[in-house]
This record gives sequence, structure tokens and C-alpha cells, in this order.
Amino acid sequence: MSKQPLLGLVDYGSGNLRSVQRAIEHAGAECIHVLGEADTEGCAALVVPGVGSFGDCARQLREAGLWEVIKGWIAADKPYLGICLGYQLLFDSSEESPGVEGLGALRGKVVHFPKSTGLKIPHMGWNQLHIRQATDRLMKGLGESPDFYFVHSYYPAPEDEEIITSTCEYGVEFAASVTKGNLSAVQFHPEKSQALGLEMLRNFISSL
Repeated sequence: MSKQPLLGLVDYGSGNLRSVQRAIEHAGAECIHVLGEADTEGCAALVVPGVGSFGDCARQLREAGLWEVIKGWIAADKPYLGICLGYQLLFDSSEESPGVEGLGALRGKVVHFPKSTGLKIPHMGWNQLHIRQATDRLMKGLGESPDFYFVHSYYPAPEDEEIITSTCEYGVEFAASVTKGNLSAVQFHPEKSQALGLEMLRNFISSL
């Protein structure tokens, strides 16, 4: 039996680490909490989850000394999976936290759902993905319109549409997932998305 890959779960005090860890382990990988650069030794990938605000998350990562660790990992094109805020932080900035710089790994900004849609904000609950790239490492075998669980008031607007692997509609169509090189990130929560969420995590793990 082949050894399970080791995934580094970036730990900066986010509240949903335990559920993400359980999902990763259930999907077939070992998991270690990354509190500093030394903890990334031997990791096949970094996983950055996140709940809360863009600005608070960026501040917590900087204060924990993890901001530069993540930037260096991405710059080296090592496998990365961002979930929710771990996706949004990849961009240049967010309307949620004016003046706070993102990681800048992907061009674009994070914007608020338009109030003109009249829909309840945050966008919370199950919604369908529209797969743009069925051969993407995360999207394989998920079907044309799989349901995933979302909780967010903001979403990234990438400048490069070619990196978008799936979209979702909630008053507007937005980029639900992206891939660039060995970097993948999703706005939804695979750890809350039952069987399809685990399947997506297995896809990521099997790509390592």
C-alpha cells in the first residue's frame, strides 16, 4: 500500500480547521498543522482554509509569520489548495478590507455581491457549479452541475478568465474555483459538501 501524502494545513487560528482536517484525512491523506516554515518540511501540498474577514485573516497570517511562508510556497509553484478565504486572499485586494493587500498570486480583486440583485447576503447553502474545465484536477468526475456548500458575501473577480474552472450563479455569475499551475482554490467548502466534497479532495490528493 502506498504511503499517504502529507498535507500541511495552515493554522493561524481559523475556526474551521478541525472539519477541514477530518475531511482531508477521510479523503486519504495525512495532515499536519503548519505553524511556521519548519512545519512545511515533507509536505506534498499546503491547504489554506479560512473563515472571517479578508483583513483579519491577512493580519493573523502576518502576525503568525505565515504570510511569507505561503507566498514563497506559491512562488515555487508547489501544490496549494485554498478554501473560501484561502481562495480570496490569493488576489490583489478585497472590497471587504480596503487598503489591505492580498497575496497577489492571482490578478484581480474580491468584490461584494451587488445589492441590486435583491438576494439575501451572505450567499449561504447549497448551489450548483457550472463546470468550465471538466479535465481540471479538482473537477474530474464531479458531473456537469454538482452541488457544493457556500457561505460568503464576497467573491473573487479574476482578470484572467482562463484560470476559472467552474462558476456559480447567485444573482450574478462568479468564479467558484480556479487553477493556475499547481495552485487550486475554491470559494465553496468541500469539507461541508458531503460526498462530492470528499471526491474533490480525493482528486486533489491523487494529483500530488
